[in-house]
Amino acid sequence: MSAHAAPTRRLTLSDLAAKKAAGEPIVMVTAYDHPGAQIVEAAGVDIVLVGDSAAMTVLGYDSTVPVSVDEMIMLTKAVRRGLTKPLLVADLPFGSYETSDAQALATAQRFVKETGCDLVKIERGGTSVHRARALVEAGIPVVGHVGLTPQTATSLGGYRAQGRTADAALSLMDDALALQDAGCALLVVEAVPSEVTAALMPLLDIPVIGIGAGSATDGQVLVFHDLLGIYDGGPAKFVKRYADLRTAAIDGVTAYADEVRDRAYPAPEHTYSMPAEEAARLRELLAGR
Repeated sequence: MSAHAAPTRRLTLSDLAAKKAAGEPIVMVTAYDHPGAQIVEAAGVDIVLVGDSAAMTVLGYDSTVPVSVDEMIMLTKAVRRGLTKPLLVADLPFGSYETSDAQALATAQRFVKETGCDLVKIERGGTSVHRARALVEAGIPVVGHVGLTPQTATSLGGYRAQGRTADAALSLMDDALALQDAGCALLVVEAVPSEVTAALMPLLDIPVIGIGAGSATDGQVLVFHDLLGIYDGGPAKFVKRYADLRTAAIDGVTAYADEVRDRAYPAPEHTYSMPAEEAARLRELLAGR
């Protein structure tokens, strides 16, 4: 009887709840394509977010707002094909869920059916609380997002920390609690003072993932292209770069271009050859023309 490796089990929301209960940090990172998904899978992360940050990091838009549902679905499908164990979260892009519960449900159902994502993510409190509740009641797990919400950054005064006054902090905390009450399975808290996060955490039962929100959260998330130094944009204060792949990539392509121009590439070891007798016969055939 041949031995077969046991199939890899995909993480579940129950696993995340167990990590929270045990005080075991949860690792979340973004990915936007199949190779990126394979990399974060091999690194052993817990959750992968196909964020609408793809608009800027891989699609070249100047904000998250222009990215479409079709574009996000294409990227999420590519990531799904590269993952086996981590939970997969798909961002619902701006304009695809805010109008009504029906719109939100139709968009979320497309993502679940076409991409195989495990959860969808929406931003803000307010009307998004109603959208979250409708999705949860329809059986679609939801990730909420408070603090700096990039889809509405203009109305928040730009890409800057939120909740820096006591009143603003209370409003942010109310949004977080409302999203939990609506049934959100996870919450992302972005760019808020660590004091606010520390005050919020005892009030929440669901796992909380921070990005620029201090160390009190249950886990952290960073953008793939930021943490690896691929994206050329200026990093936010909370970004730590763990590699400088952009410089390495530029150096590699420059070296290739130099060798092509110097005719050093391709070298003999990079070329195919014919058997000597076939090469001789080809020369005879050409000479006879």
